[in-house]
Amino acid sequence: MLILLPLPDRDFDVTEVAVPWKSLTDLGHEVVFATEHGDGPPAADPLLLTGVLFGQLGAEPEPKEFYEQLTGETSFRHPVAWADLRPEAYDGLILPGGHAPGMRQYLGSGLLREKIAEFWRLDRPVGAICHGVLALARTRDPATGRSVLADRRTTCLPGYMERTAYYLTAWRRGRYYRTYPAYVEDEVVAALDDPAQFERGPIELRRRGTATDDSPAFVVQDDTYLSARWPGDAYLFARRFATMLA
Repeated sequence: MLILLPLPDRDFDVTEVAVPWKSLTDLGHEVVFATEHGDGPPAADPLLLTGVLFGQLGAEPEPKEFYEQLTGETSFRHPVAWADLRPEAYDGLILPGGHAPGMRQYLGSGLLREKIAEFWRLDRPVGAICHGVLALARTRDPATGRSVLADRRTTCLPGYMERTAYYLTAWRRGRYYRTYPAYVEDEVVAALDDPAQFERGPIELRRRGTATDDSPAFVVQDDTYLSARWPGDAYLFARRFATMLA
């Protein structure tokens, strides 16, 4: 199956892109990348490759290895431009996250939201993780003017995770962990019909799910929509998305 994965030109999350890509392509699916202009390979947030503070708070070794493999792929080096996307050509859509400033190109794009709305109406699998849920929360249903998530159960980056990362690193990285003045959770919840539709999941700040251990991970599935909180959920997210495709 053909999976669409839009990205900004820079600063996306290493794990939230590389793990789903690796998991899905290993199962025989094809992942197509798309950037605003399609004029060259995008680049992940470099601090997630080297470590945000003293070599820590970055991606784990295996996702970094997957990302290194990904950067050599033709589909990654030659992405499609957002304007050229035909949503009906794809069987699934994945919206990854990231928090560094370059993500605003992707999270703030009206054109990309138009393409997301077109795909959403097809009722095919849509997965969003971390800040990627913001792209959906900001996408409006043309028929109602409401967010496409208005009547859905969802998770996203919880406020306690975003606050903790910001407070730990602000002395060195400034507002690196604050993509927007509002917390992701607050904006997502505001887009829902009922705040009870938001599911925060278990409190978790350190442990991450892996290829063999889902115990720290958490995702929410509502019909054809799948959401996850942060890179620590990426392996479980990728497996659940593959099941939805099947």
